[in-house]
Amino acid sequence: MLMRGTPLYIKVVSQEKWDQLEERMRRLGILPEDVVEKFIRGSGHGGQKINKTSSCVYLKHTPSAVEVKCQLTRSREDNRLLAREELCRTLEEQREKRELARRQAAEKARRRNRPRPRKVKENILRSKKKQSSLKKMRSRPTSED
Repeated sequence: MLMRGTPLYIKVVSQEKWDQLEERMRRLGILPEDVVEKFIRGSGHGGQKINKTSSCVYLKHTPSAVEVKCQLTRSREDNRLLAREELCRTLEEQREKRELARRQAAEKARRRNRPRPRKVKENILRSKKKQSSLKKMRSRPTSED
């Protein structure tokens, strides 16, 4: 959506996108008061314009200590939206990793506590009997032999 009087390279983020992002943040449990937002000067190519404007967005989610920087566009509003999306993506990945680790630990415990199959038990007992007979052969001969 372009507003009248704005240059063509600046896109104004629609209210619908902001609403979708706020809904996603709410589902993830990200409260607006938990997010610290700062606007800092960008770095890299761009010359005088990049050195004078603070279009780079820095976000920090205080409960999880996740930090995000975004300087993909020249527009501060676009970068604000993109930084929040990146924050959501990072927190979702962390949550998925924790859930995967929990599921793997439960699966490992389930496998560890599972009873052995009958054939495996028979093979173990057979190898133990063989080992004991080998050990008996190593002992010193007695007078009875």
